[in-house]
Amino acid sequence: MPDGATAQPKRTDTTTEYAIVAHDLAKSYGHIRAVDGLSFAVERGEVFALLGPNGAGKTTTVEMLEGYRKPDAGTVQVLGYDPASQGREMKQHMGLMLQQTALYEKIRVREALDIFCSYYTNPRDPVDLIKLIGLESHASSYFDTLSGGQKQRLSLGLALAGNPEVAFLDEPTAAMDPQARLQTWEIITSLRASGVTILLTTHSMEEAQRLADHVAIVDHGKLIAFGTPEELTRSAAGEIISFTSQEGLDLAALQALPFITDAREDRPGMYALSTTNALDSVAALSGWRREANVTVEHLQVTGATLEDIFLQLTGEEVRD
Repeated sequence: MPDGATAQPKRTDTTTEYAIVAHDLAKSYGHIRAVDGLSFAVERGEVFALLGPNGAGKTTTVEMLEGYRKPDAGTVQVLGYDPASQGREMKQHMGLMLQQTALYEKIRVREALDIFCSYYTNPRDPVDLIKLIGLESHASSYFDTLSGGQKQRLSLGLALAGNPEVAFLDEPTAAMDPQARLQTWEIITSLRASGVTILLTTHSMEEAQRLADHVAIVDHGKLIAFGTPEELTRSAAGEIISFTSQEGLDLAALQALPFITDAREDRPGMYALSTTNALDSVAALSGWRREANVTVEHLQVTGATLEDIFLQLTGEEVRD
């Protein structure tokens, strides 16, 4: 080794089945414990959804995985790298899509992709990227003329510029219309099929349930649930009775009905009741409806969804 040279940290074994390993992570800001002993592992080539309400510790966790924050305690490995000490090397294999992307207003779509691709040693073809994100007709458009959904698709293209092995996608379909959202879901599915590992943060439970191989739900900096979407929904005993009615029904009275374990008004006039005996609960609901002199319409019984599990575990109060 030449005089004065220092040994560079080495990438650990890359043959492991896990692309991301977090063990006993902790991070505090003053007296606030943002992440509190969090551990999980993400398999290579899977879509992993990290879910939680606002303030649950998701952003701090992901920033530690990306190498932008150093843990107070615990360890992280991403593709065999330590993000804190090997961030520069790791980022050559990593893609990052933020919820909002800020670029020069007068930069063109193709120009932005060309610039980002130039940062990597093994970039994707910018023309291929434009086709992938469906912005061929906007290749010469300025950034400030794009719609919110188009900016999100460009952000996804920028995240994929380096042909990453692992991609962190933060609310990838925010501001997208249904068609663009479906296209983005298809892109994510195709990336997984090609072996890219994706860590997804989203407030859309439908998105997580549809795309994720595994889901981790965090709250107050701790892991409170982990499994496949099917395992998590199957773990909830019973079924969901949903119906529409007038706004502001007495939720306490509904929860007091036989076999009802939870009653909520998801949106004005739209109700969901968790039950361990749907047949008897529906009969009781019918009797209560007559006594309370309210209408019940569009009633249906379904299995629990990921959103149901999320609300059961984290509560229904709105958090800032």
